[in-house]
Amino acid sequence: MNRYFYTAIVRLLSPALLGWMALRARRSGGDWGVASGARFGRYAQPSALRRPVWVHAVSLGETRAAEPFIQALLDQGESVLLTHMTVTGRAEGKRAFAQAIAQGRLAQQWLPYDFPGSTRRFMAHYRPRAGVLIEREVWPNLLAAARRAQVPMLLASARFSDNSLRQSLRAGSVMRNAYSSFEAVYAQTLHDAQRLEQAGASAVRVSGNFKFDISLPQDKILRGRQFSAGLSRKIIVIASTREGEDEMFVQAIARQVKRALAQGVDIDEQVLYCLIPRHPERFDLAADLLHKAGLAFVRRSQFIEMGDCTATALRACSQAAVLLGDSLGEMPRYYASAQLAIVAGSFAPLGGQNLIEACAIGVPVLVGPHTRNFEQAVVDAMDEGAAMRVPDADAALQTALQLLNDPQRLARMGEAGAHWVQKHTGAVLRVLAGLNEIKN
Repeated sequence: MNRYFYTAIVRLLSPALLGWMALRARRSGGDWGVASGARFGRYAQPSALRRPVWVHAVSLGETRAAEPFIQALLDQGESVLLTHMTVTGRAEGKRAFAQAIAQGRLAQQWLPYDFPGSTRRFMAHYRPRAGVLIEREVWPNLLAAARRAQVPMLLASARFSDNSLRQSLRAGSVMRNAYSSFEAVYAQTLHDAQRLEQAGASAVRVSGNFKFDISLPQDKILRGRQFSAGLSRKIIVIASTREGEDEMFVQAIARQVKRALAQGVDIDEQVLYCLIPRHPERFDLAADLLHKAGLAFVRRSQFIEMGDCTATALRACSQAAVLLGDSLGEMPRYYASAQLAIVAGSFAPLGGQNLIEACAIGVPVLVGPHTRNFEQAVVDAMDEGAAMRVPDADAALQTALQLLNDPQRLARMGEAGAHWVQKHTGAVLRVLAGLNEIKN
């Protein structure tokens, strides 16, 4: 299939695709700008940025991964245009770069839909010096518009699975031409690099994963540790649960709590389970599940304003079986408060979630069987002794409780994780050096 037929198919399917986007926006909440002018490359005001470096981070995970790279661009004096496709990615970018936005050094915008006119108008409006796509966002018309506008493009921190390769090869010349149009591709691993070359990319280099270059917010880590010390209970964080996983873990927690109560262990002497849904639209759903399971729980949002270590907050958490993490931007705090983290997204066939942040904070990690999106990182962390794989939610809680009774092993796992992250840093500097060589 060539780009002409690809565009015809996109136009033909656009009513259904836009309807799907609108439905997703209604379910998720927030302003997605589904029918806004920006989604079609039309803008009411001229750009305030002069020849920015454009970075595209599609959603929340990619935005977090790109943060150290974006900060490095700002630190060397660049202005940055940061685009997204989802409201969670845009909210994270706004939070992380509030100061740069206020100073006029960074602007956020929706990525236009992949129509020729939309992408052409986007390039003409912002006139970026270079474009950097994070991880795997490859759109044929967008890259063709960049090529016509003589905007050099990079694919950074790229991951490319066997399934992605099969899909790309089936698409034919349209995707091969898209991948071949990059000035440089920086892959996370050697296997990613090999698959990207098969897909048509040239000048592929292995740079590593941006997520290893994480900048840890020491204030949040300190607050998390103070909360844990003040509570005097062990904490297991169940992080980034996704569709279907909240039910699994709520039921598993209910069984563990019931078993402990039957053995005469009061709630305030048991482990506090901290359940953190990945997406905010599911906070209330998780609360309903906890209520129906008969579990005493407290929501983080109930005491977020009063502070972590007030008597009221600590008393509420001491009487609960579960702390529902219904807040955004606080994952480092949650991890720092815990003795162990279960990183979800991996207990249903969803591809897994990033475990690097937990390891960087020095927290031992358990993951489930479904980790294709982070497979190499998971395998490496397990080889280092920083993580373990378990088959399901019940096994995760049972293994976690066993590890809590082995503090020496927990300490070794935490130290191994921090060391593993430290020795894999440097992806940001490698990509930044490559970008500086080619940008206009």
